Amino acid sequence: MRFAIATGGYHKPGETFVNRHIEHLFGGDTVVIANKLNGSNPYARPMIRRSRQGFGAADLWQQPLASVVGKWRYGATSVPYGETRRALEVFLRAERVQAILCEFGPEAVALAPVAGAMGLPIFSYFRGYDASKDLRKPRNVRALRATMPRLAGVFAVSQFLLDNLARHGITHPHSHVIPSGVATARFVPGDKQPGSFLAVGRLIDKKAPDITLRAFLAGAGDHPQARLDIVGDGPMLEPLRQRVAAAGMGARVTLHGALPHEEVREMLARAQVFVQHSLTDAKGNTEGLPTSIQEALSSGCIVLSTRHAGIPEAVIEGETGYLVAERDEAGFAALIRGVLDGSLPTEDMAGRARALAVERFDNGRLLALLEERLLALMPA
Repeated sequence: MRFAIATGGYHKPGETFVNRHIEHLFGGDTVVIANKLNGSNPYARPMIRRSRQGFGAADLWQQPLASVVGKWRYGATSVPYGETRRALEVFLRAERVQAILCEFGPEAVALAPVAGAMGLPIFSYFRGYDASKDLRKPRNVRALRATMPRLAGVFAVSQFLLDNLARHGITHPHSHVIPSGVATARFVPGDKQPGSFLAVGRLIDKKAPDITLRAFLAGAGDHPQARLDIVGDGPMLEPLRQRVAAAGMGARVTLHGALPHEEVREMLARAQVFVQHSLTDAKGNTEGLPTSIQEALSSGCIVLSTRHAGIPEAVIEGETGYLVAERDEAGFAALIRGVLDGSLPTEDMAGRARALAVERFDNGRLLALLEERLLALMPA
């Protein structure tokens, strides 16, 4: 079964879920359609762009007409047209593509008309911003509503995202929750260091690393053995470093910046507690179900996080971790303090976290489940 994997940009090292599908779906019998090609093709797959590559003479009159037609017929102006569309159709036929899996909703909006005209089944996978922040724009809602009837099926990494789409009138009769998953055979518990806390992720508003840091400073103040490692890069890195220095906590809090995935895996194996205060940012952007939390559970970490997006679908309160409401900084500090002083029960929590990850988030099992669902939704 040969699938085209459609994504916004290829190859992005951080998009492990997309890259895993490109590398492994149906034995790796895949090709790539990307809005932007980033010059790297580690899986040696046939590739093509779905967007214009410069303006030719024909574009001077085709582009305005195509935009009007696209908006009228499909609710979007991103549908390929002219030479770009013809090249895409030639590519799909030459590569004997049998179906298209769109990673993120915007790719489905752009490619559903092309797939329909060619008689190719097309599916969409929602993962976060495409079922949260993007829905704040009425035109995106209209485009997704118009796209749903053209799809053979819909997938999302959490039930939260499907529910959020439904609240905007965007539904499909064949919708399934399949998390991205992690390599549970590689993310395994190691020798846990008591009092070790770890945060991993982009240092952006949605991850709220500033709340995580302040909560740790407040909750761990009376426990000198506690340490916090923060891994990730982003616009909040320097302000966080300044706060650590101002608090005189440089010996207990380390901001590592971005690290190779292998080093992060080793840190997760040793960490006792994983902390992530995810929230809905000012633009409405949310998580889907953070891969970092799935990796932490697989590594046997106690997880402290928030009742946000799909996180409660993975962190079972009192069983594999504890949750607070978004922006409840005092409550988050209390969780950290409770783990350190023993007032929060954590016995056997690491083992339960590992068991849950193996049962529900193993990427090998989830890939097989995705293949099974895709085949079941293919036309007879």
